[in-house]
Amino acid sequence: MEDVIANGAVQEQTAESVHSSAEYRSDRPMWKEYITVSKFGIVFGNLLTTVASMMLAQRATNVTVSSWIWLATILGTTLVIASGSALNNYIDRDIDPFMKRTEDRALAQGRLNPTHVLIFAITVGVVGLFLLALVVNPLSSLLAFLGLFIYVWIYTAWTKRTTSLNTVIGGLSGSMPPLIGYAAVANNLDLTAWIFFLIIFLWQPPHFLALAIRRVDDYRRAGIPMLPVVRGFRETKRQMLRYTAALVPVSILLYATRSVGILYLITTVVLGIIYLVLMLQGFNAKDDLKWAKLLFKYSLYYVTIISLVIMVNAF
Repeated sequence: MEDVIANGAVQEQTAESVHSSAEYRSDRPMWKEYITVSKFGIVFGNLLTTVASMMLAQRATNVTVSSWIWLATILGTTLVIASGSALNNYIDRDIDPFMKRTEDRALAQGRLNPTHVLIFAITVGVVGLFLLALVVNPLSSLLAFLGLFIYVWIYTAWTKRTTSLNTVIGGLSGSMPPLIGYAAVANNLDLTAWIFFLIIFLWQPPHFLALAIRRVDDYRRAGIPMLPVVRGFRETKRQMLRYTAALVPVSILLYATRSVGILYLITTVVLGIIYLVLMLQGFNAKDDLKWAKLLFKYSLYYVTIISLVIMVNAF
């Protein structure tokens, strides 16, 4: 563990010296660079659970909100998530050059000025929070702020570099979009909202730990104490199995509240069983990286299908 931290410290100094001489020039259109630092793939994924939660809330509470509330919620949430992603790029610009997955990021390569990205991130974040507070409701804005604070300061700036629990802590911020969406409609958080929150929370550690196994050399090189780096693959798989085993019964609870229909129940049981089988196969996998890649892809299908089925059930 100490070797990981020390290695990261040396690389941080090296990266800092690279950035000090950067000229911040890019051959790409500037707007594309800002789209990239905003991680719109992640934004879209989070919006999927936000929209699903809004539709879930409309069915569970019999409350229908106007098109303006829908638009403001989606736009406000988009801006806040984009802000967090850009701030993540800003903070991680010293370690990103040492990871193949992130080495081509605009800040890592010196294509954008860090100060400009910081200003951009703060601006879109503030606009998003005010939009949620003034047009939607204060609760949705407060939840968005908590998600942003946890992701940027608690996860990215602190625990990501200090503890293997970083994935779990970061999962708290990734579970906020469902609460934002539900609060936007219901203006409160009932049992249904918290169950959906818990589903997304339990889904995240297996998802991101699969990525950590795939990119274990990157994380080791960057000095990030991800679980596979500090505890090895087998212990990581045990942790992933525990979260997945808890995810299956918790996902069924949503049906118990009568907020979703039989289609959701059948879908989530089938997907959950497949998830558990794939997880157990990992303990006998001959190629851990190939298995982790398969599991990572399946986890994306899992959360996407669950969200879409919730939307279908809302009609």
